[in-house]
Amino acid sequence: MLIRIPLLTKLAAACLLLAPCANAQTSAPPTSSLSEVWVPDLGNGTYKNPVLYADYSDPDAIRVGDDFYLTSSSFNCAPGLQILHSKDLVNWSIIGTVFRQQPPIARYQEPQHGNGVWAPAIRYHNKKFYIYYPDPDLGIFVTTATNPAGPWSAPVCVKEAKGWIDPCPLWDEDGKAYLVHGFAGSRAGIKTILAVSPMSADGLQLIGDDALVFDGHAQHPTLEGPKFYKRNGYYYIFAPAGGVTPGWQAVMRSRNVFGPYEDRIVMDQGKTPVNGPHQGAWVDTNTGEDWFMHFQDQGPYGRVVHLQPMTWKNDWPVIGEDPDGDGKGQPVLTYRKPKIKGKAQPLATPPTSDEFSTNDLGLQWQWHANPQDYWAYLNGPQGYLRLYSVMLPEGFRNFWQVPNLLMQKLPADVFTTTTKLTFTPRIEGEKVGLIIMGMDYAYLSLTNQNGKLQLSQTVCKNADKLAPETTAAAVEVPAAQAGQPIYLRVAVKQGAKCQFSYSFDGQRFQDLGTEFQAREGRWIGAKMGLFCTRTVKFNDAGSADVDWFRVE
Repeated sequence: MLIRIPLLTKLAAACLLLAPCANAQTSAPPTSSLSEVWVPDLGNGTYKNPVLYADYSDPDAIRVGDDFYLTSSSFNCAPGLQILHSKDLVNWSIIGTVFRQQPPIARYQEPQHGNGVWAPAIRYHNKKFYIYYPDPDLGIFVTTATNPAGPWSAPVCVKEAKGWIDPCPLWDEDGKAYLVHGFAGSRAGIKTILAVSPMSADGLQLIGDDALVFDGHAQHPTLEGPKFYKRNGYYYIFAPAGGVTPGWQAVMRSRNVFGPYEDRIVMDQGKTPVNGPHQGAWVDTNTGEDWFMHFQDQGPYGRVVHLQPMTWKNDWPVIGEDPDGDGKGQPVLTYRKPKIKGKAQPLATPPTSDEFSTNDLGLQWQWHANPQDYWAYLNGPQGYLRLYSVMLPEGFRNFWQVPNLLMQKLPADVFTTTTKLTFTPRIEGEKVGLIIMGMDYAYLSLTNQNGKLQLSQTVCKNADKLAPETTAAAVEVPAAQAGQPIYLRVAVKQGAKCQFSYSFDGQRFQDLGTEFQAREGRWIGAKMGLFCTRTVKFNDAGSADVDWFRVE
C-alpha cells in the first residue's frame, strides 16, 4: 500500500548511512546512523571544526536545561526552519522543522531563491520556545512551541515591514521585552544600522517606536544579524560585520537598552584559514562555560558551522583563542569538547542517507518550494520513495524554475552519493535524475526518448540568469535493462568538483559527462538530490521508485 508522506515532521529522521565501500557492492543496507563522511567528535575528548559541515546558514542556538537547540536560515526551502538538538554542542541531530509549507502558501509554491526565511533567532521564555524570523519582503514573524521538535504554531507577523531583517528578542528582568533587528539594503535602501523596538510581554507584537541604537558605517560596514543578550547589567548586541566572506564578529554593549553602545571586534580570521568567522550564538553550558557558534562561508559547500571557546575579560567577550592577549580572538580548528554535567552524549550527526524504509521522509530533505501532496509518496513497508513526474513550469528555461526538486545540503568536503532507482515512464519526455543544484547545476538523468531510455549528463551555467542547459551525447539503456534498477552516482572531490557515473549492477560504474564545478545557490550552498519531471501535459504521470539514497 502506498502511504502519503505525513504533513507533520517527526521527532526522529528515518535514515541510515552506508558502510564505506568504493566501487564495491552497494546493495547492502547501512548498519549505522553515523555519518561516513564527517564526524566532528574525535572520540578522545576533543573535536574538530566545523561541528556541522553543512549549510546551516546564520545559526542561532540556546541551552534549555541540559539540552541545546539550533536553527538556521532556510530561505525558500521547505519544510523550513530545521531544528537541531545536542547535549554537548558537538554532536548534533535533526529533531524537527517549524513548518512543512512556508507562508504565504501561494507565494512560496514557486521557487523564491534567496527570499523567505532569513536569519532567525531561537529563545526560551516562560516555558515556551520562540523563533523569530524575517521575510525581507514581508516583515518579522514569530512562531512558538512547547516542544522544540514541534508542532510549532502558525507564524504570526509582529511587524509588517519591507527590509526589516535578523530579529532577536530580549526579555528583561523587569518583565519588559525588546526586539533588535537590522535592515536589508536591497529592500530598505539602507543597511549597517541596528534598531531596537519595545515588544509586548508575550512577544507577539511590537508596542512602541523603533529606535536606531547603532550605526556601523564608520567601523563595521555591512553590520547585520544582531543577537541580544544581558549580562552583569550590560545589554549586549553580538553582530557580524565586514561582509559574509571576509568579515568579523563585533559586539556592542551599553547600560541602557537603547544605548549609547560602545563597540569592539571580538573575533576575526587572524592567522587561521577560517575566513569571515561571524554571525552566530553565545551559549553557556550547565557547568558555567561559555561558547560561541558561528558560520564560515565555504562557497559551494555553504555556510558551515564552527564552535569556539569563549571567555570574558573586563565584561567583554573574547571568542576563540587570543594568542597575543589583545581581547580579539581567532578561530580554533580543534579543541577540547565543552564540559557537560551528566552522561556523555553518544556520537551523532545530521542524517544524509535514506533507506526510505519507514513512513516518514528523513528530516534532512527539503523541496525547493512548498511541496504538493502528489509529488511523492513514501512506501515504507516496501522500502522505496515514489517520485511522480511533474510538469515543468510554464515558460521553462532551466531547473532554477522547478519547484519539485527534493534536495539536501552537501554534508562534507569530499563524499560520494549513490542512489538506486527504477524508472517507469508513461509518456515521451519524462525524466528522473540525480542533481547538484546551485546557480550553476548539473545532473545525470534517465529520459524516456523515442520509446527508449537514455542516460545523459546536463549542465547549466548561470542558471539564475535563466541561461539554457547543455546536454552531452546520450547513452542508450539496453532493452534488457528496461524496468530494472539503475544506479546513479556523483563523486564530489575537494573543491566541490563533481563527477557523475552510472551502473546497471551497483558494482561497475561508468563515468558519464565531464567534471562539473559545483556553485552555491542564492545565499545557500549547492544542494544535492532528486527530481522527476515531464514536458508533455497528460492526465497521468510516470514515476520513479527510489530504493535508497546513500552518502559515503
